Amino acid sequence: MSVAGSEFASGAGAGDSLSPRALRQARINRVYARRANQWWPPLAVLAVLVGLWYLVANYYASQQLAFLVPYPHLVVKAAFADPLFTPQLVADLGNSTQVALTGLVIAIVIGVVWATLMAQAKWVERSLFPYAVILQCIPILALVPLIGALFGYEFLSRVIVTVMISIFPMVSNTLFGLQSTDLAQRELFKLQGASKWTTLTKLQFPAALPSIFVGLRNAAGLSVIGAIVGDQFFQRGTPGLGVLIQVSTSRLNGAGTYAAILTASLLGVAVFLLFGWLSRLAIGKWYDFG
Repeated sequence: MSVAGSEFASGAGAGDSLSPRALRQARINRVYARRANQWWPPLAVLAVLVGLWYLVANYYASQQLAFLVPYPHLVVKAAFADPLFTPQLVADLGNSTQVALTGLVIAIVIGVVWATLMAQAKWVERSLFPYAVILQCIPILALVPLIGALFGYEFLSRVIVTVMISIFPMVSNTLFGLQSTDLAQRELFKLQGASKWTTLTKLQFPAALPSIFVGLRNAAGLSVIGAIVGDQFFQRGTPGLGVLIQVSTSRLNGAGTYAAILTASLLGVAVFLLFGWLSRLAIGKWYDFG
């Protein structure tokens, strides 16, 4: 036997000699190593940002303007350990989450239906897509007073603003996914006599899922922005994080303002990660989201 052959045989024998438990442990170690490589860079950047935050906060404190940029530990204290502020923050977080998720669900339904209709024929797309673009380009802040006058200043108006801000990614990404189906596969379905409904449900929608989930993640982040924007302008009814930000700012409560802003940001990140997890769960076996 040649040297190369003997080395191959010895290598195979070494791999075969490993027990199933050792192989399973090796796979687990690889998974942990990969996760560590994914998490340490953003944590390192976070440490740098916190350090810079302390430097800036120290400067403003020396200028007797500590409320403009409070120290990070004061923000954390306001968010988690302030007996007066923390309960209000939690309650307002729940209200903003309800608005954001309600608006997001409505945007998902309308966006998918809208894109599906446009994907059926070019004349339908030419008729409807310009209105999606117009909706995206409308200055929402200019419409807020009109929305309040038409629908009141409470939950419904907040949801409408959220839908208007978050719907376009659902429309555009779903339409792109439905239209990106392989032409040869569509011709094959046509040759087999498949109906439009069968082609849509068995071919176009499965192929469009990656694009749809990209739209979901983008719309999820925008829905939180919509909830905060609507909350800041419609200050009646049940308040949310937007009202809390304004109230804290008017009271020169810098720590509370920053805590509310960071909480709103973390809410957007949480919703974004939720849909990222759902996308990996649904199609992660055959499509890599990175």
